[in-house]
Amino acid sequence: MKKITLFSDGSSLGNPGPGGYGAILRYGDKERILRGGEAHTTNNRMELLGVIEGLRALKEPCEVTVVSDSSYVIRGINEWLEGWVKRNFAKVKNPDLWQEYITVSAGHRINGIWVRGHDGHPENEQCDVIAREEAEKFKNGIK
Repeated sequence: MKKITLFSDGSSLGNPGPGGYGAILRYGDKERILRGGEAHTTNNRMELLGVIEGLRALKEPCEVTVVSDSSYVIRGINEWLEGWVKRNFAKVKNPDLWQEYITVSAGHRINGIWVRGHDGHPENEQCDVIAREEAEKFKNGIK
């Protein structure tokens, strides 16, 4: 399996409000940047959507390290998801996105690593800038 690193961050201007995500897929010395957003969303939705879109872009099963400053996303991936599935996502926020995560993560081996946000991690900072730019586009009616 190819070893991929997926850096991701999300942003919303207001919670809820216009939001965006930024993601970087890295394989060896190759990188692909992904970006997007929604007009009315939450920060957690954008954090998770960045990971989903990063995984969706992979064309074959991979070993993926997800790097994010979202404890919601990292703990969801590493700790909570199995229990949520057993409870049929009862009382879980964003079940639609978590179910989409399950779909796009199928076939991959995934491990999440949490990094402190706004603490100088270069890829996290880059994803943060992209996510905020995308959110601003929705805020300003550009998207």
